[in-house]
This record gives sequence, structure tokens and C-alpha cells, in this order.
Amino acid sequence: MTEAVQIEVRDRVAVLTLSRPDTGNAIDQEMADSLLRATLHVAADDAVRAVLLTAQGRAFCVGGDVKAFAAAGAKASALVENLTASLHMAIARLARMEKPLVTAINGAAAGAGFGLAILGDVALAARSAKFAMAYGAIGLTPDGGATWLLPRLVGFRQAQRLALTDERIDAQEANRIGLITRVTDDESLHDEAFTLARTLAKGPRRALAQTRALLHQSLSNGLETQLEREAQGIAGAIAGSEGQEGIAAFIARRPADFSSL
Repeated sequence: MTEAVQIEVRDRVAVLTLSRPDTGNAIDQEMADSLLRATLHVAADDAVRAVLLTAQGRAFCVGGDVKAFAAAGAKASALVENLTASLHMAIARLARMEKPLVTAINGAAAGAGFGLAILGDVALAARSAKFAMAYGAIGLTPDGGATWLLPRLVGFRQAQRLALTDERIDAQEANRIGLITRVTDDESLHDEAFTLARTLAKGPRRALAQTRALLHQSLSNGLETQLEREAQGIAGAIAGSEGQEGIAAFIARRPADFSSL
């Protein structure tokens, strides 16, 4: 059976591809479980130094498989609990793993797909991409981490706008409000995203992991706590092999080589 999330590793970048294009990459239990398996695998694989998440077809991910919800009838609540258990574990691992994450948003991102799309440390969107929370229209509440990440990216007022009105916005508006990193031409999206992920994979993996963690911690820590975390982080980094290589390369006026560290 073909996995609903495909894995390909190239140049130390793991490309995770949502692969239910006929459904708009709607998330059913199989997709959620497959994403969790893929995420656990690449997070633990020392050969992987960056992760790129994208999708097949015209949509990035339209969210939960509403047809499956309808078919479950009275068992829909149990179905959703099981589905979100796998999905949310995968999202938490993608957010906390010690590897940078790039998302390449090739089309519509709605519902849980909205949360997945904006999860990237760098989120690139095709010009044709569209974004919508889309929960209220079917009487549901958000999942996929969107209510945690959205206010942090765009501020509380814009988060209210998107979450409560179900407004559909295009890639240009998403870029304007800070929901994504930048917009690319549709035909160059995957190449640009992979090139960026490959550049990150060549970087200082421990320093990038610590930087990622510091940024996540910053919105819940007070200033003094964050300053102490930063002090501990940079002191540890300068004593490590990456810091030593980076400083030596700077003094010698050559590019740093972190590939074997």
C-alpha cells in the first residue's frame, strides 16, 4: 500500500509529500498515521538535517476528510479523537525536532492544512495558494495547532479575523500580514523550497536547533529568563565544534564547513 505521506531524502533534506491528491490531500486516519510515522522517522534520522513539507496535486491540504466524518455518523467524535491524536503528535514533533522545517504551500490550505502550512520555520507559498481556517462554516472548532501559532505570527486581531470569519485570503495577503515568509511563482515553488532547505541542511545543525527552540520559548518566557537561556546557549555553542569551526572560518575569511559536524 502506498503511504499517504511519501518520504524522499536528497542532499540531507527529507522531503515529506502529502499524497492524497484526488481528495485535496484531506486528512483521514491513514494520512494522520502516515504523517506521524514519517515525522518520527525523519526526526530520528541523523542523515537528515532539514525537512521540507509539501503536497501533490493542486491543493496543499484542504483539512480533515469531511466525507469520512459524515460516514462515521455517531462515531465521528471517536474518529476525530483518534485522528487528532496522531496528527497533533506529528505536528508537535515537527515543531520541536532539532531540524529546521520548510513548508512549500502549492495550493489551497484550509482547516488542519492551514496549521500544517504555517508551521514551517520558513513558509513559501505559490502565488495561486489560498488560505482559510474554514472551521466555522461546518460548525467545528480549530485543530492542527492553528490557534497556538496564528496569534504568534500575525497578532491577536488578525488571528480573530481569520479564525472567526473564515475569510479566505490569497498568498499576497498572507505574505502582507506575516502568515507566510514569501510568495513564489507556482512553477518555481518546489525548486526554491528545496534549495532553501538544502542551504539550511548545510548549516550548523546544533546552533539552528537551539535557535529554533529559543524562538519558540521566547513568547512564554520573561525577558530575564530568555536572556539566561540565550547566555547558556551561546556559551555552549562557542565551546562546541560548530562554534569553533565558524570562528576559525571567519578569521581565515573562508566559508564555514559544518557538513561533518
